[in-house]
Amino acid sequence: MLQVNFLRDNKERVLEGLKKRNFKELDLVDAAINADDERKRLQFELDSQLSEMNKISKEIGILMKEGKKEEAEAAKSKTSQYKESSKDLQHQLNESEKTLTNILYQIPNIPNEKVVSGVSADDNEIVYESTTVEGLGEGAIPHWELAKKYNLIDFELGVKVAGAGFPVYFGKGARLQRALVQYFLDKNTEAGYEEVNVPHVVNEASGYGTGQLPDKEGQMYYVSEDDLYLIPTAEVPVTNIYRDVIIEEKDLPIKNTAFSQCYRREAGSYGAHVRGLNRLHQFEKVEIVRIEKPENSYAVLEEMVEHVKSILEDLELPYRILRLCGGDTGFASAMTYDFEVWSAAQEKWLEVSSVSNFETFQSTRLKCRYKGNEGKSQLVHTLNGSAMALPRIMAALLENNQTPEGIRLPKKIAEYARFELIN
Repeated sequence: MLQVNFLRDNKERVLEGLKKRNFKELDLVDAAINADDERKRLQFELDSQLSEMNKISKEIGILMKEGKKEEAEAAKSKTSQYKESSKDLQHQLNESEKTLTNILYQIPNIPNEKVVSGVSADDNEIVYESTTVEGLGEGAIPHWELAKKYNLIDFELGVKVAGAGFPVYFGKGARLQRALVQYFLDKNTEAGYEEVNVPHVVNEASGYGTGQLPDKEGQMYYVSEDDLYLIPTAEVPVTNIYRDVIIEEKDLPIKNTAFSQCYRREAGSYGAHVRGLNRLHQFEKVEIVRIEKPENSYAVLEEMVEHVKSILEDLELPYRILRLCGGDTGFASAMTYDFEVWSAAQEKWLEVSSVSNFETFQSTRLKCRYKGNEGKSQLVHTLNGSAMALPRIMAALLENNQTPEGIRLPKKIAEYARFELIN
C-alpha cells in the first residue's frame, strides 16, 4: 500500500507510474488526498473539542471549591454537549479513516524507473536467454500424453476426486515431484535461506498484508465457516510472520524458504493453453522470501535472479528471463523478473518463476519496520520469488528429455529421484 503522504508529495511521479502500468483509475490519487484532508479536518476538530473539555473540567473543580455551584453546573452541561459532539466526531473520523484505507487498497505499487510502459505480456523485455531453442522433431509428444504413457499423472482421476485442475500423481511421477521439492529446498538452504513450515490457510489480515486482498480475492479459495483463505503461495504466510514486528537492524537480512501446496481458482481458464500441468488449481511450490534494508533491496533482487538461474542450469532446461512491463507487473510489485522454460513438445515458453521487489508496498500494510542503531525505525523492503513452482518445470522436464528409450532425467535430479530413466 502506498502511503498517502507519498501520494501527496509525489503526485506527478505517482500518476506517471500508474500510467506506465496502464492503470485507468487515476482519480483515486486525488480521492485519497481529499479523504486524507477530510480525516485531518475531523481529527483537528475532535482534538480541539477534547482540549476544550479538559479545560472546562479543570474549571469545574475550581468553581466548586469557590462555591460557585450554578456556574459549575453550567460548565458541566457544556461538557455534556461536547461529549455528545465528540462521540459523533469520533464516529465520523473512524469512517473517514476506513474510506481512506479502502481507497489506498485500490492503488497499485509504482513501478521502478527501469520498468517500461506496456499493456500486456507482449510488451515485456527479454533480458537473458540461455540458449537457442529448437523443437524435438517429429514424434515428440506433450507432457499430458507422456504422463499417460508412463502412468505418471492421471488428470481424469483428479476430476473424479476433486475437479479439473487437481491431478493425481503415481509412481515415478510422485517420486519426481518429491525429488524436485527436496532439491529446491536444499538449494535454497545452501544459499542461506532458513526453511520454515507454515500454515496453508491464512486469515483476512494476512491476505491484506501481502496484497492478495482485495486485489486477487476472486482467485483465492475461501472457507466461509472459518473466515480463512487457502494460500495461493507460501509468500503470504511467510511474509506475514513479520506483520506488526519491529526488527532489530542486526537481524537483517532475513531469508526464508518454504514448501507448500498452492491453491488458485484461476477462474475463466479454459482451452488448449491450460492443458495438463500448464495451469492447475492445486500445485506444489517452493518459495524464497527476503526482508531487507531499503538501500540493499535492488542488489538483492539481482542476487535472487542469479539464484533462480543456477537452479535452471542444474535442471538443464532452456530458459529466458523477462523484466515485466508496467501493464504485466503484479499489483504489489515495483519490479518483477519472470523466468520461462522452453517446452520443446508444445513449442512455447512456460512461466516457472517470478522474482519481485515490493519495496515498502507490503511492509506499509504489514507495519513491518526495522530499528537502526540510532533507535529510529523505518519500513523494510520485502522481496519474494519462486524457487520453484513445480507443474511447468515437471512439464518441461518430461517433454524436453523424452527419448526413444524413455524420459532421461538431468543428472542433478536423478540423484534426488534415485532413478535416471522413466520407461
